[in-house]
Amino acid sequence: MVALPVHFLLVPSLMSIMGAAQYVMQDAALLSYIDQRFLSLERRLEKCSQDLLEYVDEFRELSKVALGRLARLSTDKAELKGEVENLLTRVERAQRDIDYFGSLTDSNACVEVHEDLLKQQLLEEAEEKKRLKLMLNASCDHVLAGIRSLKVVKKTGGKHGSWMKDPGKKHAKIYLLSGSVNNVVLEFANIMAFMENNQTLKVRRVPLPVPWEGTGHVIYQGFLFYHRHGSLNEIVKFHLQRRNVADQMLLPGAGRIPAYQLSPQTKIDLALDEQGLWALHAEPETGGNIVLTKINPIAMAVEHSWDTPCSSRDAEAAFMACNTLHVVYNSPSGGSSRIQCVYDVLGALNAHTNPGLHFPKRQGGHSSIHYNPKERHLFAWGDGSQIIYKLHTEQKV
Repeated sequence: MVALPVHFLLVPSLMSIMGAAQYVMQDAALLSYIDQRFLSLERRLEKCSQDLLEYVDEFRELSKVALGRLARLSTDKAELKGEVENLLTRVERAQRDIDYFGSLTDSNACVEVHEDLLKQQLLEEAEEKKRLKLMLNASCDHVLAGIRSLKVVKKTGGKHGSWMKDPGKKHAKIYLLSGSVNNVVLEFANIMAFMENNQTLKVRRVPLPVPWEGTGHVIYQGFLFYHRHGSLNEIVKFHLQRRNVADQMLLPGAGRIPAYQLSPQTKIDLALDEQGLWALHAEPETGGNIVLTKINPIAMAVEHSWDTPCSSRDAEAAFMACNTLHVVYNSPSGGSSRIQCVYDVLGALNAHTNPGLHFPKRQGGHSSIHYNPKERHLFAWGDGSQIIYKLHTEQKV
């Protein structure tokens, strides 16, 4: 009789324990479900992060491709401009040939053809000479008669380089371009600041977006004109104050061989005189003789070219002065520099040798020689020294 009450007491206890166990199992299942959901969310977030990184990498690659194509488009623009200018020149020549052959077919007698052709040639030569005089504003009335003296202003930099002044009326700044390949122009307030030993506080550094090649650069009307390194014949026009590329052009036929045999680092030598901007280079088709080209610095286009009889063999530099090319020669081992070939584009002087024009008091070669038409001085770079030569001129006969 005692066991019966005990039985009735154990049954509710067991039922209570089983119910609690069921609740525990349900909680565990709920926790497991929640854990699975969190794991699924973490995997999705991780995949989203990976996709985002891939999108960023793809965008970077697309940006590189786009920038590269834009750069190529800029180069193609310059090349196309040069090709169009070359094509226009060829069309003009072809038109002259057509006119010539047309005049031959319209004539009835060989004598008449010869006389008419001679008259036409004389007329064309007169018109061409008149046009060139107008284009060059032929106001130059002096010729170079000698090189009087020199002044070594400073010795800084390596074997190759150039230095110059802008020949404008209000320009007193000195520019130094050291090396045959570089991209930094040093600007000094004036010649006195350049001559001081402590340059660090008084020099302005002007970085270029693309480096130059050779030593044949010039500064004219606030712009630096130079041969772009790595290109065959691209000339860059760079604004020194705004620090941006204003324009560029391709010089037909240039860049394949050095302008001067003794200065092989310079393929295109730019020059200034009283009439503006010129380019000097040599071509295999001319037997290595120097080709002279007048350039319009505003339009960055060729105005006229001349094949000169001045050889690039044993030449180290050249400069323009009053429409006249002066080529400087030396020996390969270095010696006394001398002007041996002079070529006047207007024909007032025949191309000739002049062994009497020697550079005084100095032995050794020049890396660059630039004429300043305002001061009528030569700014030369010789073995790391910056030199000024004073010129002696006489009236044209």
